[in-house]
Amino acid sequence: MKHFEIISHVFLISGFLFAIVVVSHILRQRRSPAGTISWLLIIILLPYIGIPLYFLFGGRKTKRVAGRKANINLYSSETIPHSEANTLDKLLRTYNIPGASAGNRVSLCHTGEDGYRQLMELIDEAQSSLYLLTFILSEDDIGTEVVGKLAKRAAEGITVRVLLDGLGSMHTKKSFLKPIIEAGGEAEFFIPVFFHTPFHGRANLRNHRKMLVADEKKVIAGGTNIAEEYIGPAPVEGRWQDLAFVLEGSAVRHYTEIFISDWKFATGKTFDVNKNKIEPAGSSVVQVVPSGPDVPGDPMYDAVLTAAYSARSRLWIVTPYFVPDESLAQALVLAAHRGIDLKILVPEKSNHKLADLARGTYLREIQRAGGTIYLYTGGMVHAKILLLDNVLASVGSANMDMRSLFLNYEVSMFAYSEKDILETEAWIKKLMESSKTGVREIGELKKVCEGIVRMSAPLL
Repeated sequence: MKHFEIISHVFLISGFLFAIVVVSHILRQRRSPAGTISWLLIIILLPYIGIPLYFLFGGRKTKRVAGRKANINLYSSETIPHSEANTLDKLLRTYNIPGASAGNRVSLCHTGEDGYRQLMELIDEAQSSLYLLTFILSEDDIGTEVVGKLAKRAAEGITVRVLLDGLGSMHTKKSFLKPIIEAGGEAEFFIPVFFHTPFHGRANLRNHRKMLVADEKKVIAGGTNIAEEYIGPAPVEGRWQDLAFVLEGSAVRHYTEIFISDWKFATGKTFDVNKNKIEPAGSSVVQVVPSGPDVPGDPMYDAVLTAAYSARSRLWIVTPYFVPDESLAQALVLAAHRGIDLKILVPEKSNHKLADLARGTYLREIQRAGGTIYLYTGGMVHAKILLLDNVLASVGSANMDMRSLFLNYEVSMFAYSEKDILETEAWIKKLMESSKTGVREIGELKKVCEGIVRMSAPLL
């Protein structure tokens, strides 16, 4: 009995000392006050739950793992003059992100069928290389067809490299990718969740970027994963509304460089990007904006925050999950108070119930301030879009939540040309036609539930 008491006493003291170390680490991290308080509360009140959760999810831009990945260094010789740059373009240049470049062509993929067709055409038409990076590659009919086509091109001598996120594609077995490898291609996973240990924040370091680069001259990117609910040759009931695009021109080089950086981190191997001048493909002015642990600061978040404060006429946001931090939420409320045409479109019901609960308070505050909330009633919306006045359309992989804005590896395209802005606006308006406006007030019990979920949101 005495022996048991000694062990219990040692265990208690060790746990207390360990908690002090964890709390010290939390206080040194750069995170929102709400996030810091939330973590401190759960560790103090429920230490045997809070401490393991922190090691699994809590490390923001976790140094031990993320620190091994070098910062992305994008080539910036073909940018437009600083004097011609948009305010956000100028801001992003201070984060060592190349300014916007002219001579690009952007083609939106309005439907999952368009996205599927463009993806397959890029694979079929490639003459030298295909680099695929995606969060999800499903083992369904669509994923099987994509793997088969990539294997076929690898067998024909095309350089094929496939990089999948270790969590998003956790259910995709390496054997599923075997046809690509046997044909001479390469396939790897970005930070497998259960490699060595699930701790050290590995679950937090997710690569949410999506792109297929063909010949380092064209890329299809955006928010679309490779699975039947996203893309396919024919319409299917319940297919998610998402937006991808095909980009040609000098800005494609930056997608190639991002892929090379992610590939080197995941595999330890690298290869050189073609530095030859890419011929103009159109008249679009485009800027490629990566964010995540491999980019100093939080450029995506700061760009969105700046957009909220600098908007003169409108700010439209489309996102599947709307869980901003307090600073961004307040900036959006103030934009609505200023009379800005603030519209936020989310699915009426997303595929994450907790995210739907967490968003409620924010959406009602914005609505009371004069913003308009659209709830898409036609199913799931997975697109991630921001429209600022008539000067910017942003389409990419980053959701309007704290995970995408502060933790994930993400990439978005900022298009500054009128044609691309108008086409993106038309796509959003079509979604609005299948949406209802306004979020209703709720009872006290649901407010309590929302409050609990909202408090937990900064934990991640």
